[in-house]
Amino acid sequence: MYDNPLSAFTNTSLPHQGSAGIQFAVVGAGVVGLCVALEAQRRGHHVTLIDHTEPGKATSYGNAGYLATEIIDPLGTPDVLRAAPKLWLNPKGPICTPWRYIAKAIPWYWRFLNAAQAEPAQRGTDMIHQLNQAAVGAWQRTLADINASALLIKGGHLVVWENTQKRDEAHQLIEKMHRYDIPCEFVDAERLAQLEPELSLSLSHAVFFPESHRLTDPYEVCRALFDAFSARGGVFINAKVDDVHPSSNTHIDLRIAAQTQRFDKVALCAGVWSKQLLERVGITVPLEAERGYHVTFPHDAARIHHTVLSADRKLVLSPLNAGLRAVGMSEIGGTTLPAIKKRYRVLREHTKGLLPKLFDNPQLESTEWMGYRPSFPDSLPVIDLHPMYSRLSFAFGHQHLGITQAAISAELLLDKIEQRPSLIPLDALRVDRF
Repeated sequence: MYDNPLSAFTNTSLPHQGSAGIQFAVVGAGVVGLCVALEAQRRGHHVTLIDHTEPGKATSYGNAGYLATEIIDPLGTPDVLRAAPKLWLNPKGPICTPWRYIAKAIPWYWRFLNAAQAEPAQRGTDMIHQLNQAAVGAWQRTLADINASALLIKGGHLVVWENTQKRDEAHQLIEKMHRYDIPCEFVDAERLAQLEPELSLSLSHAVFFPESHRLTDPYEVCRALFDAFSARGGVFINAKVDDVHPSSNTHIDLRIAAQTQRFDKVALCAGVWSKQLLERVGITVPLEAERGYHVTFPHDAARIHHTVLSADRKLVLSPLNAGLRAVGMSEIGGTTLPAIKKRYRVLREHTKGLLPKLFDNPQLESTEWMGYRPSFPDSLPVIDLHPMYSRLSFAFGHQHLGITQAAISAELLLDKIEQRPSLIPLDALRVDRF
């Protein structure tokens, strides 16, 4: 359905500077940038989307595709700090930093340790919960607007345990979720086998989230967003933005493909690549690339019916139109080092532990991918305006929740740009909070 080559995306024609209305540029064509571009169009702006890669083909491409509204804690909490040494020393564990990147990662980890203390971590939980509460409704509005509601599925989500001694963990999770009004229930091994017959019989118990939603496929959704954006007159420039020049508070100049282009307003939504552009406008942020991996089995899309998170193995299995996808790993490692091949082997091993029948097929096909989650030490995104140049705005840094929070981030950012009352207080998401 979406097999056009990159050239089909490329529109290097530049916006007509003399046309009526606000000329609005969005830098970054991942899921957040696409949602911002469409929201800006809905509000009457002439929008130009700019990215050096194909829309939806960078970090957004490899996501598990489910709206993780039950993930309300930041990555750093007191519990995580206590468990970190064990996770880090486990050669098959989910946490790692490549040796060649450790020195560069130390300042980020220092801030992470501070953000993981009880009080700031609780503030992070409260903020993430507010964004996640609004996430599904925002996605429903976004997809309904482009006649693509079928791309959002209420499929349910399972957190599963293999260790029978960890039933208390499941009940503690349920108790916490109920405090935040997130529906869920305990599932014993017998019912789990009914919900997901393909899962390993060694699983002990689970927590079921019946209201959870997922996308049919992250890339498919990005393509639908981009097609709607283009059909509504949006311009796409397939080029790198080399520089940003605010001129007092009257316009913003972008240096694109050796040309300077002027816009009335600009939103930076370029994920981890936003950091270097912010430095051009006098802002330094502790944003790091948290490398994540996936293995996709393209012919096994219907093997499971729900998204599945293994509490023991720390990976997600997701049934997508593109196939069954196993997603995991958390690696602070920058954007230039090659993927660590061992990560793919570990993902396959964990997948086999959960879905042993999948590997009965000697001709089993799979693909591998690594991407760069834009992560701040406090696990919160930036949704804000430049403190000096209000025509320059930001939406990036959503770590593991980019797909979940993309649509609501777009609505909140455009409200802030237009100085409308916000449904969610955004003070904790300021660009200068560090």
